[in-house]
This record gives sequence, structure tokens and C-alpha cells, in this order.
Amino acid sequence: MTHDVIVIGGSYAGMAAALQLLRAHRKVMIIDKGQRRNRFASQAHGFLGFGGIAPGEIFTTAKSQLENYPTLVWETGLATQVVGANDDFTVTLQTGEVHKGRRIVFATGVSDALPAIDGLAERWGQHVFHCPYCHGYELGKGDIGVIATGPMSIHQAKLLPDWGKVTFFVNGAVSIDSDTRAILVNRGVIIEETPIDRLDGGADVVLADGRALPFAGIFTASINAPATPIAQEMGCRIVETALGTMIETDESKKTNIPGVFACGDAARVPHAISLAVGDGAWAGAQVHASLVFG
Repeated sequence: MTHDVIVIGGSYAGMAAALQLLRAHRKVMIIDKGQRRNRFASQAHGFLGFGGIAPGEIFTTAKSQLENYPTLVWETGLATQVVGANDDFTVTLQTGEVHKGRRIVFATGVSDALPAIDGLAERWGQHVFHCPYCHGYELGKGDIGVIATGPMSIHQAKLLPDWGKVTFFVNGAVSIDSDTRAILVNRGVIIEETPIDRLDGGADVVLADGRALPFAGIFTASINAPATPIAQEMGCRIVETALGTMIETDESKKTNIPGVFACGDAARVPHAISLAVGDGAWAGAQVHASLVFG
């Protein structure tokens, strides 16, 4: 059987892309390994209609709605290779199983490379976050820490005072020139130059000099890359962003390979559930157009 479209990645963007195609009566396969990026968070926020809902519940609801369409095939597994050309692609799974499709959509999501600070990874999604629009309001205007990883962290430090009093931990990751320092101070940001030793408690930052500073929450700019190398290995162009790397697409979500599209966090910045859903919906419509008009 040849599917009209094989979507690699069944989280928000992938499901949104598939929905448009299923509603056009197209045969769609979603291949998903079941590892959503926001699996560490207890609740999703900033997603209209689903505020405060557990990510797993949002996923289950969306998947069950897609499964009402008879032209969907959902394959649980890891896609490891895509070869072929427009109208004739072959996708191989880790198990060795192969599937044929006319179009490919990469919606793999991204990985998060976190600062190598003791205790940080264990608090990711619970007390340490990357998006203030997703998690800032719930901190109740409490004290906020920002841990630097690179230039994007300065942007975070400038932005976050709208959610609470900010302490910016330079931690040897960035240089702050006089103009930037003036802007941060004007925003009420405390600049802390002492290196971080570890995170403790809920969101306590313990410094190398022994001081322990408690916070309502901590933000850091993780470094992102597509969650799997499958698109790059196929030949899709990968580009640098302020947050790491992503799959390059045009305004129609086409990659440099004819018949191959990409959407969601793996193919756009910045990242949020609502943005991934919108990007996926647009990609799905564009894939359908390519099937109709060539």
C-alpha cells in the first residue's frame, strides 16, 4: 500500500498536519515513537482551550479524534531512514519494516540540550522552563532566575521582568556590554556574576560561594536540534537559528527536497504548542495542494 502522505512524528505539529489531509480523504500514515518534548511538564499553558491540561491528556484527545478518520494508519515506532523521490518515498522503521508514501512530512520535534548544572535536568519542565508565555503566569509574579547559555539568554532576561523580579545568572556563558547592562538594570534585572554550583530544593540556585537563592521558577534557553537526524541524513538542509538548528523550509513548509515538507519545532522558531499546531495545519494544507496541483 502506498500512502498519500507519511508524517514522521505524531505530536502537535504532526497531528495538525495529518488532520488537514485526513479531512481531504487522503491516506495518511503517522509514525510516532511516543516521546513528546513536553512530557516533563505536568500541565500545558498558553494553548487556547487547553490551559492547565496535562500534555498527555491533550495528546490522547487529539489522537482519538484523528482515529475517527478511516484513512489514518497510526504506526508506533521509530523511523530511521527515508529514501526515494517525489511520489515514491520509502520509510524504514527501526524494526526493519518499510512503508511507501507519495509525500513526506518531518514533524520530529526537537531535543533540548540543557546547561550542565547539577540538578537542572531533574527539574526541567517542573521548575525550570524555556518559555515564559507557557509557564510564566503560574509563577505568580514571584522571583525568577534566568540561567545564561548564550545570547538568547539576554533576550530572556530582558523579557521576563513582566512575570516577576529577575536575577540573571551569567555563569560564564555570556558577555554583557555596557549598553546591554544598562537595559537590564533599567528593567530591574539583578545581574549575578558568581558561578552556579547546583540547583537544590524546588528552584533554589546554590552559588559557588555557598549562597542559596530561592526562586518561584527558573528559565534557561536550551540548545535545540531536530530530535532525530533522519531529515538531515536524507539530505534536507539544516540551518542555524538563535536556539540551535532546524530543518530549513520555505513559506509553504517545503524543504529543499521535492515532495518533502517539515513543520513544528523542528522547522520553526520560536517554540510553543499553539505555534506548532498552526505550523502543522499550514503544512498539511500545503502538502494537500502539492498532491492536487503537483
